[in-house]
Amino acid sequence: MNFRMRSESATPGTGLQYTLLVAAVMQKWTSGEARAAGVAIVRTLRDAGHAAYFAGGCVRDELLGFEPFDFDVATDAAPDRIQELFRRTAAVGASFGVVLVRERGVTVEVATFRADGPYSDRRRPDHVEFSDAAHDAQRRDFTINALFLDPLAPSGSRGRVIDHVGGMADIDARLLRAVGEADLRLAEDHLRALRAVRFAARYGLTIEPGTADAIRRHAGRLAGVSRERIGDELRRMMAHQTRAIAATLLADLGLDAVVFGSAGPPAPSLSRLAGTPSFACCLACWALERGAIRSAAQIPGLVGGWRRSLCLSNDERAGMRDIMASTLEVEQAWEALAPAPRKRLAAREWFEETLAVVGARDAARAEGVRQAVRALASDGIGLAPAPLISGDDLAGAGLQPGPAFARVLAAVYDAQLEGRVATRAAALALALRLARELGSPESV
Repeated sequence: MNFRMRSESATPGTGLQYTLLVAAVMQKWTSGEARAAGVAIVRTLRDAGHAAYFAGGCVRDELLGFEPFDFDVATDAAPDRIQELFRRTAAVGASFGVVLVRERGVTVEVATFRADGPYSDRRRPDHVEFSDAAHDAQRRDFTINALFLDPLAPSGSRGRVIDHVGGMADIDARLLRAVGEADLRLAEDHLRALRAVRFAARYGLTIEPGTADAIRRHAGRLAGVSRERIGDELRRMMAHQTRAIAATLLADLGLDAVVFGSAGPPAPSLSRLAGTPSFACCLACWALERGAIRSAAQIPGLVGGWRRSLCLSNDERAGMRDIMASTLEVEQAWEALAPAPRKRLAAREWFEETLAVVGARDAARAEGVRQAVRALASDGIGLAPAPLISGDDLAGAGLQPGPAFARVLAAVYDAQLEGRVATRAAALALALRLARELGSPESV
């Protein structure tokens, strides 16, 4: 993907193009700035004799009362014509009629109206034909996503809605309905079943009965969708506070059994996760809520399965595993732990998100643990002070490296955490005594 200056050559990899690409990816803008850029693009296209409207998600969000930050434009101008009219562009999908336009520091996707051919790969059309707004609306997934908005028209405060699919009635009724025949829309791309769940949860919509029935009929075919795409959809669901509603809809529509390999109950604890929990945190809470984990020994197998099902990154896998293990330890053993293992637990990388999961399941328990951790952190020693001695110190004292090194160092560090040793000399003396109790120094 390379932005080009209209007056310059479009040689890939130039410093200017790279700078523009980074700006397009990294820059953040306000909704007002993004809308103004979109309006300017629509006006330029109109002045050149073309039809042009806002399209897709930005129209949906404005009509549903949400503030959009990305504005897409649909037009009857062909990709080559779009690139002629604007100074900074990047042809990211010219064969599908998609060009990125950089306007007023904002990157806007400008797409040519099109009608799609068959979807042989159940993801993208085999070919497209450039068309008009009415045909473009008919090829979209749901009616709420198939509306256009003329931001230059005087009707209303935001512009005039162009509706070819009955989307305004569904907006008013808070319904999510497939465009045209639901079975056909799902057969084109089975990921649309998960998109339906995400939109319904995110916007508080009811899935229209015919569309919901079609999703249930097609649920098993979701297994043919790439796991990476499935994982991305679930990340989007879990990133919003309506995540518990999404989980319930997945179960109700028979999709969770396909995603995870087995059906599960609703997960109300997901709605009580405080703050902005990571995907790993949400998955850990979800797995525990589904009753999939009763002991730490079950965790590796479940995490491995979910990693394959959702194409998890190494960090997400590690986070899910550690949060579940720590949650079980807090819920099952915290009261019995001595100060040292409590400090070790509280010092783990994922402990804050562990407490988020514990709090979602039992708020009183989480608050009790937080108070205990605050007391431990203020005892003059801290939760994770630097160890007083290391393996090099043991070797320097004449001990031979071996399996007992770790046991000795762990025991000495526990003593340090609990204030039983406070100096390097005392720590080394304890280490030598423990080594003798485990056997001769030479065997350590």
